[in-house]
Amino acid sequence: MSKPDIRVIIPAFNEQNAVGMVIDEIPKDWVSEIILVDNGSTDDTFEQAKSRGATTLKEPNRGYGNACLKGMAHIASSLTKPDIVVFLDGDHSDYPEQLPDLVKPIIKDQVDLVIGSRALGQKEKGSMTPQQVFGNWLATALIKLFYGEKYTDLGPFRAIRYESLLTIDMKDRTYGWTVEMQLKAAKLNLRTVDIPVNYRQRIGVSKVSGTIKGTLGAGYKIIYTIFKYL
Repeated sequence: MSKPDIRVIIPAFNEQNAVGMVIDEIPKDWVSEIILVDNGSTDDTFEQAKSRGATTLKEPNRGYGNACLKGMAHIASSLTKPDIVVFLDGDHSDYPEQLPDLVKPIIKDQVDLVIGSRALGQKEKGSMTPQQVFGNWLATALIKLFYGEKYTDLGPFRAIRYESLLTIDMKDRTYGWTVEMQLKAAKLNLRTVDIPVNYRQRIGVSKVSGTIKGTLGAGYKIIYTIFKYL
């Protein structure tokens, strides 16, 4: 079997102190391209990523989904298409060195989508707020109830077969990105699996769980998205 083409998309906003470490810790022998999408940063995130050899793009329209879609548009315009796309946050809360664990089930043709589950892995104390833990529990419970798929997390660290990603036809531009991918995968009967990933306190302040506005906005959008696709 030939070596799979794996691309990594990292959406980032003001992560100058973390993004360099994230890129450095990605196993380079596993990936063909690291794509950093700067989502309107006011610091040196873009320059830090560029200096590490990442493909650097700018998406001024704020929103996690907007940044991910920008990275996907870049892949779509490339001469060759990947076999697998990995999504990874730029705040160093995930462990990039666990990337092989996420892609192996897809390479072995066992699944189409792999969710890195923080619920199944080891979490550093304080790495997830109580509202994050509850929100993930509620969202996954609703997906199980309405879509029949048992997930344990909406974790951002995930890998998906590129053909499956195109089939899912992602639309969300903000906080509903991860849940949209998972519930559409369930509707399409894609093969999915949750695998344990470790999680640590992010570097800097979270734009979502770090503020009341962010927490409420993300919670509303996730629940809205779950009911939107029923």
